[in-house]
Amino acid sequence: MTEQHKPAETPEELNQTTDSHADTVELSSEQTIISKLEEELAKTQSQLAEQHDLMLRIKADADNARRRAAQDVEKAHKFALEKFASDLLPVLDNLERALNFINREDEAFKGVIEGIELTMKSFLDTVEKYGVIQLDPAGQPFNPEQHQAMSMQPTADLPPNTVTFVMQKGYELNGRLLRPAMVGVSKAP
Repeated sequence: MTEQHKPAETPEELNQTTDSHADTVELSSEQTIISKLEEELAKTQSQLAEQHDLMLRIKADADNARRRAAQDVEKAHKFALEKFASDLLPVLDNLERALNFINREDEAFKGVIEGIELTMKSFLDTVEKYGVIQLDPAGQPFNPEQHQAMSMQPTADLPPNTVTFVMQKGYELNGRLLRPAMVGVSKAP
């Protein structure tokens, strides 16, 4: 019964109703597209952020590898002579022993002593040009990073943990210890 009492819609009203439904359908279709595009944009932005982070990590790794390689090359240049210098240390020790055991009072040995001293000085000057430095710690505080204690002697003349005598001198190559100095160390009486 209600249908009979309902007035017939005019064609103009029908067009408006259809247009409003069409607009609604188009809007919902546009909203769906916008929603999909926003999801794709968010996904793309997330991928971009991940790739940017990955690129930064790769760049940092490359920088670190470059820095390590440069450090390795620098160390190779600085310490290439390490084995060679270590092999020369007994020669220096023998020259020092010769000077210590020779009779300095005998006039016949004056020329020999002078020759050994000049040879030793020349030898030390030459190895110093390449970064080898002699460690003679007599009278200095004991340093376990550079010295090897061979004996401890009670003494009141020196403060405890002071090097009292050097049995064998130590050597460094560009700051790296080649051989520790073998020393005697004082202790409290």
